[in-house]
Amino acid sequence: MRPFVLITAALALAACGGEATVAQTPGQPLETRPADGAGQTPAFPGQTRAPLATANVAFDVVTVAEGLEKPWGLAFLPGGEMLVTEKAGRLRIVGQDGTLSAPVTGLPEVYPARQGGLLDVVVGPDGLIYWSYAEKRDGGDGTAVARGRLVPGAAPRLEDVKVVWRMTPTLESGMHYGSRLAFSPDGFLFITTGERSILPGRAQAQDLKSAFGKVIRIRPDGAIPDDNPFVGRSGALPSIWSSGHRNIQSAAFNPATGQLWTVEHGAKGGDELNIPLAGKDYGWPTTTYGVEYSGKPIGEGLTARAGLEQPVYYWDPVIAPSGLAFYDAALFPAWKGSLFVGGLSSKTLVRLTLDGDRVVGEEWLLQDLGERIRDVRVGPDGAVYVLTDNAKGRVLKIVPKG
Repeated sequence: MRPFVLITAALALAACGGEATVAQTPGQPLETRPADGAGQTPAFPGQTRAPLATANVAFDVVTVAEGLEKPWGLAFLPGGEMLVTEKAGRLRIVGQDGTLSAPVTGLPEVYPARQGGLLDVVVGPDGLIYWSYAEKRDGGDGTAVARGRLVPGAAPRLEDVKVVWRMTPTLESGMHYGSRLAFSPDGFLFITTGERSILPGRAQAQDLKSAFGKVIRIRPDGAIPDDNPFVGRSGALPSIWSSGHRNIQSAAFNPATGQLWTVEHGAKGGDELNIPLAGKDYGWPTTTYGVEYSGKPIGEGLTARAGLEQPVYYWDPVIAPSGLAFYDAALFPAWKGSLFVGGLSSKTLVRLTLDGDRVVGEEWLLQDLGERIRDVRVGPDGAVYVLTDNAKGRVLKIVPKG
């Protein structure tokens, strides 16, 4: 174990556009750098730049496993072992002692180019393993979700594999697959997608005939729930729950309310925290905070329009979010009710303090690691686990300082 000391003075944070020094002063906005969306104003007080709210928690960071090639998703098995996906297409079982299994066999072929690969993984309430991945198809590529029964052992494998959902249409992109998976308390599978980044895909984020830039809700076997918001509507995919998203790589259910929360990547500025509600449109690309990577406005440069939902919170400059977890365990009492978000370009673990559905404080952890945080989960032991997105990635565990 190596100690971690909370820093409340100035610190260097790697973010889009290079290194930046961010002053951390309790009670003052944590983010003080100029916004990329210059001149844009939030829709309500506290929608961005929350004050620093430190919980004064001392902790150690333990390396559980290392040597993983760009790990993307993490899930806990009933016996305490972990499943970890590697973007290149391997699924591993990680023992409690950190040992890595041989790659699990039986997965469908994975398309690992650019942002594609083997992505998220969850254990369903039925005990089956569910995973998302990019697949190559006639006409391009897209996200798919499959499930299977895990057979552990020296040569672990998946049996009875079935693809339960495929993104449509197919597009040659290699980008913005979304891919977080989350089971609702009542047993439905929610799938987040991206709008494929390129302009022909972006234009479909608000198109109900397309699965691009959506939250999807299905039954575990792939069937469509009768109460989905667009069931029976002509010209709409009945699997859609919400629309107008850019690229959602963070999703988790709030244990206090049972509602789905997501965080999606913005462009240059405009990472969004949302609570996607049935049938609602979250605006992309018509409304957004932030700008194009060129610095030009996105579309008409709107941040709000009647009939389009506002984010609960947004970041500008971005943190490049991936992974999301509510803390509802007993190991860290001071973190109870916190929301953790992994940061890629920001190389930080973001902890948000909530008051109901509002963000009232923000704290940045693990900056000293200098590593991209791809996923964050709360383990059955109450520890916080993160994946570092590197060629030799690690599974890290945050425990009380001992």
